[in-house]
Parts: sequence; C-alpha cells; structure tokens
Amino acid sequence: MESLIRSVYGRADAEYVIKKSRFIATVCEVKSEDEASAFIDEVKKKYWDARHNCSAYQVGPGGRFQRSSDDGEPAGTAGRPILEVLKKQGLTNTAIVVTRYFGGIKLGASGLIRAYSHTAALGLEVADIAVYTPFTILKATVAYPLVSTMERFVPDHGGTITDRQFAADVTFTMEVPQDEAAPFAAALTDTTSGRVTCQKTGTLVKPVVSG
Repeated sequence: MESLIRSVYGRADAEYVIKKSRFIATVCEVKSEDEASAFIDEVKKKYWDARHNCSAYQVGPGGRFQRSSDDGEPAGTAGRPILEVLKKQGLTNTAIVVTRYFGGIKLGASGLIRAYSHTAALGLEVADIAVYTPFTILKATVAYPLVSTMERFVPDHGGTITDRQFAADVTFTMEVPQDEAAPFAAALTDTTSGRVTCQKTGTLVKPVVSG
C-alpha cells in the first residue's frame, strides 16, 4: 500500500516560556495551500501585538508543497526549524504558527532555533493525529438467528457496522480497513459455516485518530 497521509486532526495549541520570551504554537489541519495561508493570516490577526508570527506548513502526499516564514526573525532561525519538526514527524496537510512575544532578552541564533523547534513539537505533542486510511465497504445479508453473531464478530475483527436494514433478513453494511477486508470476509464465512458471505460495495478513505 502507498504511504498513508498523516496530519494533525482539528486544532491544538501549546505554550513555552524561556528567558521571558513567550512562545505560542498553534497547529491546524489544512487541505490546501490556500487553507494554510488563511490559517496563518487568522493567527496573525489574533496575535497582532506579537513581535513575530513564524510559520511553516506541508500540504499534499509526502509534503509536496512546503512553505516557511521567519517573519522578521534572523533567516533560518524560525520557519525552517518549524518545518523540520513537521518533516521529522512525517506530517503533511498540517500548518504551524509559532507566535513570539519578546521578553527583552536575546536568545541568539541557536537559542531561537531550539525555542521554535521545541514550541512546534509541543504543539504537535498535544494535538490529535489522524492517519487517513482506506476502508472497504462490505455488505452481508443474514438470517435473524445470525444477527447476534454478526454483532459480536464485526467489532471483534476490526470492522465497524455502519447500517442495519431489517426485512425478511437483516442486511449489514460494514467498513473494514482495506488490508484486512479479504481475511475479514473469509473469517466471517468460516465462522458462520458458509451461511454468510460478504459483497464489496465500495471504498472510502477516512481519518483514524489517535491522541
């Protein structure tokens, strides 16, 4: 299977203070460069009184589209370190803005790099992470005596029941991770001694979220 897209899910923020400078990371899932730019502008308006709002994003499979901005900090001390954090964690469709309220004490180039990198990492640490995973949609029609078997089997084998249609028999619609669909269907047929077979009706990609 091709590499799955990993991104933050929703938004998150974190804060870091060093030598009286306050750094605030705001992270957000974005699906395009336009969304990333709009998010960055939004954060800049929110923290309009900050000395710097440095940013980076990756968008598209493999982080195809990348941008970073030092927003007035010395070149290479802010935007690029934030982008490197995204790369290191293998995240795309993700934008980060690190806002700095200057505390009056200079950090030096190496200190700025560490501060912006650390703050960006803190923001990702508290964010939910989504892996966009392909699922196979399966349907199976069963007699009523097998309903309880289906209700146990599907979640126990990594599937999700998304619909039940009750008529002379019961038709279950299920979503199963694509890589597991074939063994899932085979195991269901085996468990029910051949009384239940699955029909593939489609595919979809959806986020599987972890904290």
